[in-house]
Parts: sequence; structure tokens; C-alpha cells
Amino acid sequence: MPIANSFAYFMLVAWPVVAWIFFTKMAPARALVWTILGGYMILPPVIAINLPMVPDFNKYTIPNLAAAFAVAFLLKERISLWPESRIARGLIVLYVASPFATVLQNGDPLSFVQASIPGMRLYDSLAVVANQLITLLPFFLARKYLTTPDSLRVMIVALVVAGLIYSVPMLIESRLSPQLNLRVYGFFQHDFSQTFRFGGYRPFVFMPHGLWVAFFAMMCLVASVVLCRDVSPNERVKYALVVMYLAVILLLCRSAGPWLYALLLVPMVMVVPRKLQLVVAAVMVTLVISYPLLRGLHLVPVDQILHFAGGVNEERGQSLGFRLLNEELLLDRAQEKAWFGWGNYGRNMLRDPVTGQINVIADGGWVLVLGMFGWTGYIAQFGLLALPVLLIAREGLAVAGRDLSPFVCAITLILAANLVDLLPNDTLIPFTWLMAGAVLGHAESLYAARRRSAVQAFNLEFKPRRTVL
Repeated sequence: MPIANSFAYFMLVAWPVVAWIFFTKMAPARALVWTILGGYMILPPVIAINLPMVPDFNKYTIPNLAAAFAVAFLLKERISLWPESRIARGLIVLYVASPFATVLQNGDPLSFVQASIPGMRLYDSLAVVANQLITLLPFFLARKYLTTPDSLRVMIVALVVAGLIYSVPMLIESRLSPQLNLRVYGFFQHDFSQTFRFGGYRPFVFMPHGLWVAFFAMMCLVASVVLCRDVSPNERVKYALVVMYLAVILLLCRSAGPWLYALLLVPMVMVVPRKLQLVVAAVMVTLVISYPLLRGLHLVPVDQILHFAGGVNEERGQSLGFRLLNEELLLDRAQEKAWFGWGNYGRNMLRDPVTGQINVIADGGWVLVLGMFGWTGYIAQFGLLALPVLLIAREGLAVAGRDLSPFVCAITLILAANLVDLLPNDTLIPFTWLMAGAVLGHAESLYAARRRSAVQAFNLEFKPRRTVL
């Protein structure tokens, strides 16, 4: 972990106060969005406050806890942990409880000539379970506060405003190189060689890597397109300028993946019918869920993908080949403990037999989860993220297209793209869980409305008629 200055730790400690102010000054939906999104934008990455017997406090866990405490102690409202879907309930139980089995399976240390890695203890399972629950807090809170079309619009507006705010430091770093995290928090969060791409610098700002910044810029661009379509014709020119400006910002992020996502999602939210948007999102997450199985069975056309990537850009093709090679090695490692994984402490990594140093690079979030927590952990985590997309697609096909909120369709597409991005990268953030909870909550409300309509129609059809005797 890098050495940060005192201001970095002050920001981590001060964020609950900022969240408390949000919840006193804003409506709950807006306060929740800005507590999670704002913390992700400005809190220092990588570092954490480490205390015994509790999970690390970092830019992911602190906003989650701050929002939950504000709801519980300021608003004095109960946080529901149980979705309506039985599948979702089962996945939550599996997500929280499976670490116990992981610990039981990994009590033995890993020994090398010059080093060793300790086995896992009961304490580790308690810490992981606590961390799993903290991770799910945005999911639970979004189901409560971000289920209506108006609250979903709050998320879209927040992304556009956040993109405009963040564009200033992004422009600075794209011109002068990523330096803000070093100057503000006293350390650089990654390898500086990763900053130069396509003839210039890609911004890192206060996120773990430039890829995270680029994906964030893509989300903001898609949100601006949806908002531009929603405003009155008199305001559309102004919002169209915002769209073009955020498109330029995304280009300056110099990351090919988010460019491709934008090329897919922007035309979709502009011209594709809403029902079809949800169907496409459902297909995307279905492919993501099945990817490890297809990869393990060698049904993914790796050679053709590498050939195509190399034809587009030789450097990017080599980078993708390196990723896929390491992915193959880590997948083989994960299959040694397929059900519950290798656990923490880097036990899922391949290491030098003498020094014990890690000799592979893990990029994809899916292979990290599969290696650490096995198929149970993978099914639980990716199932919880994908299920809302599948449920909202089901409800979208059951209602009239005009009754679907354009905001839920856009958020669903962004969520699906985030899951796709977890194949090459580990870009799972609290806002991802916030989107998943919002989509699930809206799907549940649509399902409840559909059931009420069906019951009313049944009662009207079979209502006993009055007769004259």
C-alpha cells in the first residue's frame, strides 16, 4: 500500500460528515446518489484505514457505511435486506455465507523456499462476511430510494453533473499528465507507464486507473444523451452541447473499451425502442454469466478475437493477448478449488516456487472472484448483478413500451456494460451495486403493478351479476 499524506486520511474520516450533510440538505434519493458517487469521485484510491477485527475503511466502504448510518440514525428508517425475488434472496445468502466454506477449505498455509502464505482462520471468514454486507449496502438502499422514474432520473442527472465537474481535472491531466492524486494525496495510485496511450496522457484523477475514469466518462456521456432526449425542444440545443462536450472528454480518456461501449450504447438510447434496449442488456449479462464456463470449455474464439484486435491496433492486440494468457493461467489455478476458491492473501495467484512472488497479472474481475471464492462466489456476485437486468427485461416485455422509463432503460444498459467490462477489467464499484439495486427495485414495482392489474381484471371478469328472482 502506498504512503499517503495526512490529508488523504482526513478525507476518508471526514466523508461520513459530508454524507450526513447531504442527507440533511437533500431528498433521500439525491443524497444517496451523491454520497456514493461523490465518494467514488474524490476520495483517495488504493489506501485504507486498517483496524483490527473489522474490514478496511476505504473509498468504497466508507460511503456505503455513511449512507447506511444516515438512513438508520438520521432518517430513522429501516433498511430492507430481502428482495421480493426468491432467487435474489438465495443469491444474497450465498454471497454472504459462502466465505465460511472458503475458509474451511483453506486452513493450510502455502509454503515456498523463501516465503510462506498463512492459512485462513475463522477471523478471516468473519471479516469477509462483514465486507460482503458492506458491499451490498448500496444495493439495499437503492431498492428503497431509487425505484421510481423520478428517482431514476436523479441518478441520470447526477451522472451528467458529475461528468461536467470531473471534466475539469480530466482535461488538466490529459494535457499535463496524471498528477492530481500525487499533489493532493501524496502518492500516485498506479504504474505511471500506464498513463500514456494513443499519443497522449489518459487521466487518472482520484480513481484507481485511467480505465475507471474512462468508464465513468462513458456513463456520463450515455446519461447526457438520455437527458437530452427528455428535455423540452427549447432546451435541447443546450443539452446537445453538453453531449458533444462529454463525448470529447471520453475521447481524451484514450481507452478503447469505453469508446466501444459508447459506440454501442449512445445510438441505442437515441433510436432503439425501449423494450429492445432491455433485451439487448439481458443478452449482454447472459453472455457475461456464461463466459467462465465457455472459457473453461474453450468455446470462446480467442484466436479470432486476437487477430481482430491486432488488425485494429497491434499494440492493443499484444496487450489483449497478454491478458488472455494470464487469464488462462488463473483459470487453471481456480479450477484446483473450483467450488469455494482459494480465499484471501493472494492465495489464488500463481507464484514463484522459490521466492513466493506473484508471477501473473490479474485484470478481469470475474477471474479474481472465481479464484478467490470459486463458483459459489462467482454465481452469487454476478448473479446478484445480472438478475435485476433479467427481471427488468421480463417486465419490459410485459408492459407497453411507452410505459417504460427511459431512465431505467439507460441505467440497465450501463449496468450491463459494466458487467461486460468485468471480463477484461475489475471495474466493480459501489455505484454498480447502486444501479443494480435501483433496477431491481423498479422491476419489482412493475411486477407488483402488473399483478394488481391482473387481479383487478380477474375480479371484473368474474364479478357476480345481479339477477331478479
